[in-house]
Amino acid sequence: MAFGLNRAEIIGRLGADVTVNHLANGGRVANLSIATDESYIDKNSGERRDRTEWHRVVTFQDGLVAMLEKHARKGRLVYVAGKLQSRRWRKDGEDTDRFSTEIMLVPGGRVQFLDKPNGTPAPAPAAGNEAVQAADEIGDEIPF
Repeated sequence: MAFGLNRAEIIGRLGADVTVNHLANGGRVANLSIATDESYIDKNSGERRDRTEWHRVVTFQDGLVAMLEKHARKGRLVYVAGKLQSRRWRKDGEDTDRFSTEIMLVPGGRVQFLDKPNGTPAPAPAAGNEAVQAADEIGDEIPF
């Protein structure tokens, strides 16, 4: 019996608003383009370099598509957890196959916006926050 793990997690900024397309079977598909940045020191020059990697994220889940239509706007900071999936396709009029690797959001995947819609970071919970107070009220009733 073979075991495997296929999980991809990224934090990055949306490069464009979500694109939603309608399928022939009546379903919908949402596509996101997310940029992640990475810095490194060039060994030859000693200068700091920045590199941007673009990731394509896809989901067919109707509830998630609706949420993304509402909230996924260019520039928003987002956390995505899904699985990697490669697919083969052919452009109209061409004889060669092309390949794409995407992060697929399937049940169990996750999308979380890490900033407010205007682009400011979401505030960290304060000591007087209602959620913290509610956790304190539970006290010894937690079963673990």
